[in-house]
Parts: sequence; C-alpha cells; structure tokens
Amino acid sequence: MTTPTRSVSDPQHDRRHDPQPGPQRGPRPEPRPRLRPRPRSRQALCAVGGFALAAVALTACSSGDSDGSSAKSGSGSSSEKLSGTVTVFAAASLKESFTSLGKTFEKEHPGTKVSFNFGGSDSLAASITSGAPADVFASASPKTMKTVTDAKAAKGTPATFVRNQLEIATLPGNPKKIATLKDLTGSGLKVALCAKEVPCGAAAQKALDGAGLKLTPVSYEQDVKGALTKVELKEVDASVVYKTDVNAAGGKVEGVEFPESKQAINDYPIALLKNAPNAEAATAFIDLVKSAQGQKVLGQAGFLKP
Repeated sequence: MTTPTRSVSDPQHDRRHDPQPGPQRGPRPEPRPRLRPRPRSRQALCAVGGFALAAVALTACSSGDSDGSSAKSGSGSSSEKLSGTVTVFAAASLKESFTSLGKTFEKEHPGTKVSFNFGGSDSLAASITSGAPADVFASASPKTMKTVTDAKAAKGTPATFVRNQLEIATLPGNPKKIATLKDLTGSGLKVALCAKEVPCGAAAQKALDGAGLKLTPVSYEQDVKGALTKVELKEVDASVVYKTDVNAAGGKVEGVEFPESKQAINDYPIALLKNAPNAEAATAFIDLVKSAQGQKVLGQAGFLKP
C-alpha cells in the first residue's frame, strides 16, 4: 500500500517542525521559576560586603597607624622637654608671687630652673639694654618697659598681666594715727618714698600732685622693698608702697588705703627678650604667668586684674 502523503498544512507537521516550542506535552514537569538572578544578586552582595569589610579593615589599620604615628609624635614632643635656666628680670613687688610661680614651673617642667633678678624696674631695664643676659622682663610700669622696647631688646609686644595700687605702710598698730595721704606731710613725721624714677615712686608722686600735696621724705629708696623695709626696721613712721607689699609683709606693717591711689594705678607689662638664651622655656614661663593658675597666685598676692 502506498502511504498517504501528509499535507504541508498538517497541523501535526507544523507542531513537530515549528522552531518555537509549543505547549508542553505529556507528563513533562512544570518549569521551575527562574532563580538565576537571585544567586547572582547574593554573590554581588557578598562581593560588595567583602570589599566593604576589606575597606573597614584597611581603614582600621590606617587609623591604627595614624594613632600610632600620633602617639609617636606626642612622645616625640614630650621627649623634647623644656630644660635649662630661665632668667627673669622682675620688679621687686613681684618677688613673692613670682618666686611661687617659679617653683610651680620647675615642678611642671623637670630639668628647668627659674633664676630671678628682682629690683627697681628702671635699673633692670638699664641692665637689659646694656646687654645683661636675660630671658624675660616683667616691669612695674609701661614707662620702664618702653626703655627696653625702644632699644629693640624685646621680642614681640609686651602684655599687661596685672595692675597694682598704692597703699601707706605704717608700723603695726599705726601709732602715728595716719589716716590720709595728707597726714604724711605733718611735721615730725618720718616718711620713706621710692625714688621718682622707680614706678612706685612715680606713682606716689602722681598721687601727691593730684592731691596738691608736697612731701619731702627722709629717704628715697631704689625699689619698693627698700621703702617697705624702712618701716619694718622702724627707721621711718610710714612709706608709700604697693598693696601687694603690705600683704607680703604680714604683721610687720599695717596698711592704710587712700583714695588718691586710684588715680595712680600701675600696669605691669611682661615681655620675652629678643636675645633670650632660653626662649622656648621663657615663653612657657610667660604663659604660666598669664594663665588662670598664674592669675590666681597674683590675685591672692593683692594684684589687680589687667
């Protein structure tokens, strides 16, 4: 028998040769959902997470290195500790408070020593301009500091760190009953003053001039401590000094305030000297003087705030 030839349009033939798959036949299982994108996404996340962790690790390492470097830097700066002697030329009225601050400085900076030269600001300024080796100058008046700055012996601009006011120093108990500046002009009263070129002497003269008073002392002293000592030794009945000096003397003298002193308050400037042998340590000492700690010590001594 001859097998019948199928027509090209036979649907069965079309299904067998159609390149596009038709509906599934027979018991063929249902196709699984496409899961390939999900594992790829997870792999990407893992890769990103890995890179992130690596970045964190690198950052941590870098931070550690930075901290280590910083620590080394800190130890390096601390290893370059201040040392040597700081020579300070300071007004006599600063003796007690500066001596205390000097001890504090030496304690805070082992290996350093603060050496003081206390005296009349005018004589100290003259020594500095004559070439005396010093690191710091603390004067009892802008005028005496100007002597140093005019000679270009100071480095930078001097800074006022305290102020001081005059007071009359009498013997304990005030046996002469001195109550006013005018009382110092009474006959038979022995009075000591600082020399007029010394800041405390210039301030006393300014107060006397302001009150229209004339006073001839039995002694002119080269610094305020000299004028105070005259009273302590009972060589005079009174002297015009600073409040800080009366405070420092304790019970050896008695202080008498007078209103004219408010017109003759002295500013105290401090400066690093141009040819300072130990400029780094000197700067640190000046910083201590101007710090809250230094101001507290000076305030307790009776100095006024700048």
